[in-house]
Amino acid sequence: MMARIRRYFISGLLVWLPIWVTILAIKFLVDILSYTLLLLPKQYQPDALIGFHIPGIGVVITLLIIFLTGLFVANFLGSRFVAMGDALIARIPIVRSVYMGVKQIVHTLFTPGGQSFRKVFLVEYPRVGVWTIAFQTGEAVPEVNQKLNEESMVSLYVPTTPNPTSGFLLMVPRKNLIELSMSVDQALKFVISLGVVQPNTVEIEKG
Repeated sequence: MMARIRRYFISGLLVWLPIWVTILAIKFLVDILSYTLLLLPKQYQPDALIGFHIPGIGVVITLLIIFLTGLFVANFLGSRFVAMGDALIARIPIVRSVYMGVKQIVHTLFTPGGQSFRKVFLVEYPRVGVWTIAFQTGEAVPEVNQKLNEESMVSLYVPTTPNPTSGFLLMVPRKNLIELSMSVDQALKFVISLGVVQPNTVEIEKG
């Protein structure tokens, strides 16, 4: 009897937990986008201008501002304006470290054609004989190749499970890696689910 109750409870949990986590994640993003309007003076906030509150107006306006900003910086004048702003921030000792670091990470992740998080590998970690999922973040710096006397070192990100936002940076010779055919999305689902969600990849027959 208890085993049946436990099975039913787990079945219900497997249905509701992903929904609950998804709702919390969406609510978190919506709140962030809405709170950005609080940076405006109170008299210029949408509620004050319109005269009443419209749910979700903060999200719409924030997304519109992001789009218009992208449209502006895509032309010559906008790009020059951003370059001037970057040069100004680069002169501020503490702020420049945080700003430039975040900007470099964002450019690496979202630049089309980049190598960041484009390939999934198997790497022996944390010891020989034990394999884990890793994502390529780029090529190792030339100095690392030279010091280790290796022709091709690869920078990898090894995520923790079930929270892939934390992990480890590894630099591994390419010859010691096994590239997988699974997509990055499939690999992330595999990591987050503790290996329960199996990727739908076609097994390649050995010749």
